[in-house]
Amino acid sequence: MGQLGEQDEAYATDDLGGDPFAADCRARIAFEVLANRWDSVVVFVLGEGGPMRPRALLSRIGGISPKVLNEALRRLEYNGLVERRRYAEAPPRVDYTLTEAGTALLDPIRALGAWAGAHADAVLAAQDRFGRP
Repeated sequence: MGQLGEQDEAYATDDLGGDPFAADCRARIAFEVLANRWDSVVVFVLGEGGPMRPRALLSRIGGISPKVLNEALRRLEYNGLVERRRYAEAPPRVDYTLTEAGTALLDPIRALGAWAGAHADAVLAAQDRFGRP
């Protein structure tokens, strides 16, 4: 264990956008996009519920503040995962929807959720052994 097999190595270099150890490896973009605590949750909720207004997102996502949701939506829009749609109505209305790139992230997010379901207890136990930050 610890060494990549030929098939794993081909996957790492071909599908991850080059040498996975290089500073400019394109796969790092995915990790940067998902690194924020709330971004993947917002993508998942939009993927499951379709276009939503900020208030609807707030009610669906427990524990997120309006400020943090706004920051997440701006980051996701900046990264091309979410589209902000404004409607010329009175009062003005805005909703958010996933782009093609955002929709393509749903399966990887589900896979991470499955991993967390299977391994969260082990991770939390390890953190307890070292003193959780």
